[in-house]
Amino acid sequence: MITRLCLLLAGLLALNAHAASPPNVVVLLADDSGWGDYSINGNTNLKTPNIDSLAKAGASFDRFFVCALCAPTRAEFLTGRYHSRGGVLGVSTGQERLNTDVRTVADHFLAAGYATGAFGKWHNGSQWPYHPNARGFQEYVGYTSGHWGEYFDPPLEHNGKMFRAQGFIVDVLVGKALEFIETNKGGPFFCYIPLTTPHSPFSVPDAHWDKFKDSPVTMRGADGDKEDLGITRTVLAMMDNLDLNVGRVLKKLEDLQISRNTIVVYFSDNGPNSTRWNGGMKGRKGVTDEGGVRSVCHVRWPGKIEAGSTIIPIAGAIDLLPTLTGLAGVRHEDVKPLDGQDFSTLLLGGEWKGRQRELMNYNGGKLSVRSQTHRLDAAGALFDMTADPNQTKDVAAEQPEIAAKLTEAGSKWHQEVFGKPYKPQVPQAAGKGKGKGKGKPGGVTFPDDRPYPVGYAEFPVTMLPARDGLPHGGVQRSSSAPNCSYFVNWTAKDDFMTWDIDVHTTGEYDVSIDYACPEADAGATVELRFGEGKTSGKVTPGWFPPLIDGQDHASRNGESFMRDFHPLSFGAIKMNAGRGVLTLRALDIPGKTVMEVRRVTLTLKTK
Repeated sequence: MITRLCLLLAGLLALNAHAASPPNVVVLLADDSGWGDYSINGNTNLKTPNIDSLAKAGASFDRFFVCALCAPTRAEFLTGRYHSRGGVLGVSTGQERLNTDVRTVADHFLAAGYATGAFGKWHNGSQWPYHPNARGFQEYVGYTSGHWGEYFDPPLEHNGKMFRAQGFIVDVLVGKALEFIETNKGGPFFCYIPLTTPHSPFSVPDAHWDKFKDSPVTMRGADGDKEDLGITRTVLAMMDNLDLNVGRVLKKLEDLQISRNTIVVYFSDNGPNSTRWNGGMKGRKGVTDEGGVRSVCHVRWPGKIEAGSTIIPIAGAIDLLPTLTGLAGVRHEDVKPLDGQDFSTLLLGGEWKGRQRELMNYNGGKLSVRSQTHRLDAAGALFDMTADPNQTKDVAAEQPEIAAKLTEAGSKWHQEVFGKPYKPQVPQAAGKGKGKGKGKPGGVTFPDDRPYPVGYAEFPVTMLPARDGLPHGGVQRSSSAPNCSYFVNWTAKDDFMTWDIDVHTTGEYDVSIDYACPEADAGATVELRFGEGKTSGKVTPGWFPPLIDGQDHASRNGESFMRDFHPLSFGAIKMNAGRGVLTLRALDIPGKTVMEVRRVTLTLKTK
């Protein structure tokens, strides 16, 4: 009792001292790591001492909920609002973009005088003003798509410019974050590190793989016969690497002697990306049952948050913005109301002033409602999560009042967010069409009605990757997952590809295409057109390095094998402001194929 009173007093004093010494904030976000991927939660297949140390030295949320997929969770963390309110309805082909009419957590900290940086997977929009540099982050290194096909020596972006890094992707990105922390050690800083793994492709340095390649997997997933032990062992190795990198961050804070004035948060973005041990919970990534949306969440602030404490009220990614701004004493003035609650007082040992509420988990037309004690699933079945945490018995008939209450809450939420009653539906995969139809613009139907913005003077480089375009004719994506794909099978004049864009500034734009083409097929003439503006050039020289296909320890999960694409300058194109279709087609094809296309880059010529 005395310890808790002392911590409460220390917390209150800390709140009063924010103006003089505001705390730094580091947010670590794992990608596709389930609740069961940690030794602190009972998984004996591995050890995660650095991540576990955050729980032992700080607080853990007992029931913390994120989304079923990556981009939605990121949007909820960034805004404190449900992802559906911010336009994030998918994970690719534009549907992952976070609307620009809402401020992010980084906007708030930047306005309060913090240095802000993000290092890793963004997944909420690539072009300005969706880009992280436009969403409150002064420094950005990483990739803006949903997943990446190269984990060793990867091509990455630094504030709008591509470069090829050296090393394993997580090691590289954490290294960039450590440079940011070192540069801003005088504080205050807000450092966001979305860690990339254990999302596939299942690649990891040998030093970690060697620990697990022959290890027995003694704790298995609930559907053991469906578990791929090759994937499980690789995930264990990836978690080993991830834990090592969390340790690098914690050590840097200690070495710089700023650990005691730094809030560190760790959580994941959805449930596990394969069938593996997850505490017996029902579901995995992609579904709205408990196993698909429950995550760890640890918050450490030495001397302020009681070591080893547990936060009992249900919470989620929507709560992190109000909680972190509350802990740091940062004002947030949002035009749009938040869905999240502020847990800062409870974390600091005080009395919780929040309200009992239901949390919504929505994915692809399926809605699940979670209260403190129960979950109503997408099919209307009710589960007592206290007596039956693995969702084995539907108790809707036995507890009709609770079922009715959660059904009403879910229906009200759906009506409020989407303007129509909730009707369960089967989600339609995005980005698999050939772009034919009568939708806007130009008779082309795009998966998302928002065009891709181009041509801002403050951020003149606009990258339009293949995932944001549509293939037509015989052109195909290199894989079923648009996020990590490029256009292939371009062999005829009737083949072409399009991007729905909105040009912000009338002017001249330098054109570059990241391509690959066999030497024997070099020489095709290609035209890029937008409205009345056009430019053309030849695909030469040939450039066709082999696929990078020797890095994985288990089968890929939708990602293409990549190659080292080469930038090809195509001169300049005059484009007038306004929305239209950017079209890339071939005028002459002397060989069997035109080229493979990774991205088109448009750079506004500024005076």
